[in-house]
Amino acid sequence: EEEFKWLLQEEVHTVLKQLQDILKEASHRFALPTSGSGGAIKQENFVLSTSGTDQVKGVLTLQGDALCQADINLKMPRSNQLLHFAFREDKQWKLQQIQDARNHVNQAIYLLMNRDVNYQFKTGSEVLKLMDAVMLQLSRARNRLTTPATLTLPEIASSGLTKMFTPALPPDILVNFYINLNKLCLTVYQLHVLQPSTTK
Repeated sequence: EEEFKWLLQEEVHTVLKQLQDILKEASHRFALPTSGSGGAIKQENFVLSTSGTDQVKGVLTLQGDALCQADINLKMPRSNQLLHFAFREDKQWKLQQIQDARNHVNQAIYLLMNRDVNYQFKTGSEVLKLMDAVMLQLSRARNRLTTPATLTLPEIASSGLTKMFTPALPPDILVNFYINLNKLCLTVYQLHVLQPSTTK
């Protein structure tokens, strides 16, 4: 009993402090440029490619949670037409997945810090309840980056992403960007009008 009481009073606080430091470091990976923070966040370039074909080529630049540059070449399969698009210079596209993941990590940090300095845990179940709440936030953060939400075509069309490009995308082309694990993915949809007689 004395050993368990020592664990609650001493060891738990040490381990929670270590976890808090790890999560703070993780949160800095999502950092956004703020005034007086000592400089802008470094940009990461992603090279676009499709396995086995040259249908999509290009470079995307990610800075924090924003796509700040995109330069894309598309070869349309039906017409074999080559299209080139780039982001307008005055535009950036915020990736909601990254914002959400950062918010969940910060919520986990808040749960770990949300106690008085002299607070003492009284039971093991109290510690487990705290850890369950922290792990729930971390699972949600991970899931936002590993399981991107599937958008319908009307949602993609109304997202505003199509207005980011110069020259403007043709009306029958829709695009979407999302994170999947450590990859930045681009999906391209070419829309076709179906004949009224079709059963599809």
